[in-house]
Amino acid sequence: MTNQSVIFFDIDGTLLNHDKKLPPTTKEAVFKLKAQGHIVAIATGRAPFMFEDLRKELEIDTFVSYNGQYVVLNGEVIFTNPLNMGSLEKLTETAVHQDHPVVFMDHEDMKANVPEHAHITESIASLKIKQFPTHDPDYYKGRELYQSLLFCTEGEEIQYKQDFEDFDFVRWHPLSVDILPKGGSKAIGIEKIAQELGIPEEHRYAFGDGLNDIEMLSTVQNSVAMGNAREEVKKVARYTTNSVENDGIKKGLLTVGLL
Repeated sequence: MTNQSVIFFDIDGTLLNHDKKLPPTTKEAVFKLKAQGHIVAIATGRAPFMFEDLRKELEIDTFVSYNGQYVVLNGEVIFTNPLNMGSLEKLTETAVHQDHPVVFMDHEDMKANVPEHAHITESIASLKIKQFPTHDPDYYKGRELYQSLLFCTEGEEIQYKQDFEDFDFVRWHPLSVDILPKGGSKAIGIEKIAQELGIPEEHRYAFGDGLNDIEMLSTVQNSVAMGNAREEVKKVARYTTNSVENDGIKKGLLTVGLL
């Protein structure tokens, strides 16, 4: 297909609405894109095991997960970018003294360094996923981790940002921030896939709504912010569509001329 494009969709607030449901018009639009010969991919901060059901429902096997740290093309891993383990161990020691739990995450599972904590319960529950982190304070040892979660209230992450330069911290919930390798982003993962596919920049599209979508939407040539996105996200996108609840994906794809 001469004009084949690749379209990357964020999950939460983009493909899925506030209730973590997939709007019927969104599912219909995705399959129309595929029927036209385009490549549909996911770009999310979630772990691969957190959106298996969605991948099956939409028949998608190409994705950027962990905000760009674990990238899969046609079911095969093509790029990984693990966290610095020495720095993560030091951060965890600091967090323990501050009563800030940490969850360690690889491509298969997630484990908390504490048996239980209200901040973990509340924030993970908001994702409405089947998985919940169990307790294993040594899970980081001897394995590659692609993201971790630090549980603290807004503003409390500032000291971590100053003390741990190997990491980027991106808030995804009032009680939690993602810990990422410095400079890691969805944009890097998207570039890896697009290059592997040989898709030129003018045929790359991305839809998102969150703070972790800013690099993606400011880098991908045809970027679309959801109507429910924060203002700083809308500012970097080329287009803005309706909210996810109001057929935002379908409207956005019509706007950019893909439907």
